[in-house]
Amino acid sequence: MTTTREYLDEVAASSANNYKPLPVVLSKGEGAWVWDVEGKKYLDCLSAYSALNQGHRHPRIVAAAKAQLDAITLTSRAFHNDQMGPFLHQLCSLAGFAKALPMNSGAEAVETALKAVRKWAYKVKGVPENKAEIIVCDGNFHGRTISIITFSTEPQYQDGFGPFTPGFKIIKYGDAAALEKAITPNTAAFVVEPIQGEGGVLVPPAGYLRKVREICTRHRVLFVADEIQTGLGRTGKMFCWQWEGEAAKPDAVIVGKALAGGLYPVSAFLSNEEVMGVFHPGDHGSTFGGNPLGAAIGRAALQVLVDEKLAERAQQLGEWFMGELRKIKSPYIKEVRGKGFLIGVELTGPARPYCEALMERGILAKETHDHVVRFAPPLVTEKKDLEWALAQIADVLVMSFEPALAAH
Repeated sequence: MTTTREYLDEVAASSANNYKPLPVVLSKGEGAWVWDVEGKKYLDCLSAYSALNQGHRHPRIVAAAKAQLDAITLTSRAFHNDQMGPFLHQLCSLAGFAKALPMNSGAEAVETALKAVRKWAYKVKGVPENKAEIIVCDGNFHGRTISIITFSTEPQYQDGFGPFTPGFKIIKYGDAAALEKAITPNTAAFVVEPIQGEGGVLVPPAGYLRKVREICTRHRVLFVADEIQTGLGRTGKMFCWQWEGEAAKPDAVIVGKALAGGLYPVSAFLSNEEVMGVFHPGDHGSTFGGNPLGAAIGRAALQVLVDEKLAERAQQLGEWFMGELRKIKSPYIKEVRGKGFLIGVELTGPARPYCEALMERGILAKETHDHVVRFAPPLVTEKKDLEWALAQIADVLVMSFEPALAAH
């Protein structure tokens, strides 16, 4: 049997060093649980950054994938297939938008959004050519393409990758007044995460999205919600913006990750007829976007979310779980925040040693922004498993890792 150490050495020898994963090598997953190559069992409290809302290898989604593998997997968009149309209709109906443009990764869907809102600004709003501005927030994470890292405020994401793409303004997250001040006649859109996941599970003030909606409407600016991490049930609503009601509905939504239940990369940009109408054949595309395998998987993944009421489950269990985390008495906990099953525990020092200690106890969580431990288990996780996890988490979060912290 190949050992964990041997696998880690192989990766170190053959892979670019662009990630810092925990030193665990996983070989099997089912529901909320995963197993490493040596047979140790772990509760997955990251869900592949919310891509596994339906859990690992959900049987209905796996069955859909297997059935489609025996039919047809790829047509390209040069031809139609019998899965894409039903998938997009299902997605649009669930999200409440007129049309969707399917892509693969979340970053591709964000790039699609950037192209759409710019072209809308020129062709519909009347912004002078090449003058369109897009407003974003500090602390954002929308992906890692050159254009997207242009408006990141994380220095490492930009280091060595310039020159960057012009046309973006950065404002303070959660500050509606800052948005209003930043808007000019050339503003095309405001792109924002309803909760900043990679930013440290940052939750904006109550009513923020409603204010954003009102400001964008008044200035004829498109309001685009990046729901790649927060959408599809993660925060206790199908989409996080719904926590503030229809008065907060954006003009467009970006989705990915759990859109395929962790089986396949599927993403999409959704908007109204006016915005989608700017696209014409040849403007934008993807060889794999809308492929029948991904569409069939997406159809099953969406149906599981609805049939199993996973958003409602995330709301109920997530509120309870966050409440229990807040009861932990530890001098190292600064704040517990989040919504549904997207929870961040901010610590007074680096979070990595705590994540490593949790791993030793059979819980996989990951640090974000150095000082925050993110807990985002699959929405199918059982309460009894979370009760077990809470006991381990409580033990770890009262530990002192001062020697380890000094090393960081």
